[in-house]
Amino acid sequence: MSDPKQRKAPDPRSVSEIESDIAATEARLSADVEDLVDQVQPGRVKERAFSEAKTFATTEFNKAKQEFVDNYGLRWDRVALIGGAVVGTVVFALVLRGIVKAARRN
Repeated sequence: MSDPKQRKAPDPRSVSEIESDIAATEARLSADVEDLVDQVQPGRVKERAFSEAKTFATTEFNKAKQEFVDNYGLRWDRVALIGGAVVGTVVFALVLRGIVKAARRN
């Protein structure tokens, strides 16, 4: 514990400097509280979430688009690959449906 007889050295700042420091600290604190209120306000939270989702969707769309479009236009090899996968899925579904119908009749 500190000895009450020990005294701190006097503050070398003038009264006006101390008041100025206090005013600056109050201004920073006020700005920090305003920022905090702005961050937790439901409308602002919703706006930020929407903005982040929009940015994410735009970025992902552009990444996907780059897979199918280059400087020369469509990348037909990729388009054909996806088209083949879609056709294969449809054929598989139709064949499976036919097998299930045939099994139900028997």
